[in-house]
Amino acid sequence: MDRGSGGTAAFLDRTTLSFAPDHAEAVLGYEKAMRDRNRLLKDQVQDAHWYRALESRMVETAALIEANRAETLRRLAEAQANADTAFPRADLSLTNPEPVEDLAFALAEGRRRDMAAGRSLVGPHRADLAGVYADKDVPAEQCSTGEQKALLISLILANARALSAELGTAPILLLDEVAAHLDIHRRAALYDEICALGAQAIMTGTDASLFDSLGPRAQGFAVSETANQSHIEEFEV
Repeated sequence: MDRGSGGTAAFLDRTTLSFAPDHAEAVLGYEKAMRDRNRLLKDQVQDAHWYRALESRMVETAALIEANRAETLRRLAEAQANADTAFPRADLSLTNPEPVEDLAFALAEGRRRDMAAGRSLVGPHRADLAGVYADKDVPAEQCSTGEQKALLISLILANARALSAELGTAPILLLDEVAAHLDIHRRAALYDEICALGAQAIMTGTDASLFDSLGPRAQGFAVSETANQSHIEEFEV
């Protein structure tokens, strides 16, 4: 979604899709209506009828987007609160530089301002995701790289636990460079929690030793390239 602030809300939208598949349709519908409205704004179109039709669609889809996001935040919070985990809890919230209670009114009243800017300045596309390291009461953006990685993993595991509880089966986890920035104890804890979930996980890394604590619980494959050809060899973890 074309956001006026940071892109962390994209992470929330991807997580939301795991709970609400209709979220994608709502986001696409909102973005299409917003792009069409932005085109009118840039072309300095004055006819209110064109705007009303597009703004009506934006309001309709925005309501579903916001409801889905709020439900996802609730599920992640619940999954973290009830977890026996070695990873820190992240308190999440959505922020918006121009929060509005009545989006239809805000869009209609803001047309002149939006026309000067050449884009829509209110709506869910302006929202961003804020996280706090709960135990330390420190904003995630002020945490170390390792702490940020641990918070992100905590949310991924919470997402998996919530889905497992809802579907009755654990999801497949695709984790790229997941062991980077984790010390040996955190790596071992991560692998233990993935196995406890009963989840199938595909993890990548640049150093086979990062996965030593998995032992016989995992299959290892080394990928190499020579003469423009890729080679895959199995090895013992």
